[in-house]
Amino acid sequence: MIPAWVDGTLQPVDKLDAHVRGLRHKAVSVFVLRGDQILIQQRALGKYHTPGLWANTCCTHPHWDENAATCAARRLTEELGITGLTLHHKGQIEYRADVGGGLIEHELVEVYLAHAPNDLHIAPDPAEVMQTSWITLPDLTAQIAATPDAFTPWLRIYLAEHAAAIFGTDLTC
Repeated sequence: MIPAWVDGTLQPVDKLDAHVRGLRHKAVSVFVLRGDQILIQQRALGKYHTPGLWANTCCTHPHWDENAATCAARRLTEELGITGLTLHHKGQIEYRADVGGGLIEHELVEVYLAHAPNDLHIAPDPAEVMQTSWITLPDLTAQIAATPDAFTPWLRIYLAEHAAAIFGTDLTC
């Protein structure tokens, strides 16, 4: 169950139901940086929406009554085997996007940024992640412009509308 607003009240709702109904709900997104590169992931083909598309380092929904920072750290470990990074809260973003299959993401997202050492150990869970890649922001922006359908709607929104707020001076835009 994830926290979603139903008739203006925050309630525990089944994740799939929240997406079918397009309910506004809480979410978390993480960007891990290594120097001037961002770690992105290609979502596993078994994901119920946007399978095979490239996304930010990790994103998820907190459990009912789960703290956003705790959720972000938990999912970094569950999806990518990443532990020990310090997460910096970069603010809140709200977006609404069609993610295919009749599903709508209407998310109120807590965004986190973390800096990784050069020897960061990554061990993706194959049920969650097909592959990972390190890429500079200019190269990622160019790839999204060239092949937007290869990237999740939320990553496209983050970079088009919120890159300065997310990355600030952490990356050369």
